[in-house]
Amino acid sequence: MELTKAVLDCMQALRRQLRDEQSVDIRLSQPDAIQSMINACAESQLEATRALGERLSTLTGIRLKAPPPSEEELIRKYTQYAGPLRG
Repeated sequence: MELTKAVLDCMQALRRQLRDEQSVDIRLSQPDAIQSMINACAESQLEATRALGERLSTLTGIRLKAPPPSEEELIRKYTQYAGPLRG
């Protein structure tokens, strides 16, 4: 992935925002800096921080991992009969 000026500007703004809001210090040189920032933004209470996280996600193409399915979803998925009907 290429780090463009727009990506770096967004990362710098997010770094300041996260440091002020959550006392999280993420260095831009960290190998997982983008994923860490996106994860921290998802947990933020401020809409502005979440919006910056969405922008970074859009610019980089890195998305949050989907949460694991709940027990109810797993039961529904694996108890639904999908075999042939016999009559």
